[in-house]
Amino acid sequence: MTSQPAASTPDSFRSVELTKIGTNRFKATNARGGETYFGTGGEDPDFTPVEMLLAAIAGCSAIDVDLIAGKRATSDSFRVTASGDKVRDEQGQRLVNLSVTFTVTYPDGEAGDGARAVMPRALEQTRDRLCPVSRTVALGEPVAFHQA
Repeated sequence: MTSQPAASTPDSFRSVELTKIGTNRFKATNARGGETYFGTGGEDPDFTPVEMLLAAIAGCSAIDVDLIAGKRATSDSFRVTASGDKVRDEQGQRLVNLSVTFTVTYPDGEAGDGARAVMPRALEQTRDRLCPVSRTVALGEPVAFHQA
């Protein structure tokens, strides 16, 4: 039995607004006033939309894993790499072979051992239920497009 999605509430609703700032360049603004920039990946250092999606997947999971393992020890180093292959086929353009790799070190000792011990479970939790970004991609939620 599949559950029906819950109706949007003030606590569940998320949005960003895009503003065109140049040729193939945009500013994204969130409800709190935070801004980031993206474009086509030409001459500027801006992220492409695909890179932003990979960053969102990696970032969401990194926060989950850091919250879980970080209760045991603070990491000495914490790096996450998200990757995929952009393909164009009969289904259109999309990413395949999505992968998220964590390279994390913890200090020697009991606390570090505890953090290392929970890493496999933390990765399972972020993959299977915690990270809404990767969960949405994995489950394939449809996207509705509208013109105002």
